[in-house]
Amino acid sequence: MAKTIKSISAVQMFCAFRDLKHRKFWGSRMWLDGTYYGSVGQVSEEAVRKYIETQKHRG
Repeated sequence: MAKTIKSISAVQMFCAFRDLKHRKFWGSRMWLDGTYYGSVGQVSEEAVRKYIETQKHRG
């Protein structure tokens, strides 16, 4: 399910922001393989921010 969401969102982003096609995303991958699941009540906003920051440095 996550791969489908990532694929659809990537296509929509490339259509909305055509400049992205000329950047390093095109021909490689826009999204990392990792996926984070958590319900709204169980994860703090800070935990989500921390996860996002660590993912930026992995790619």
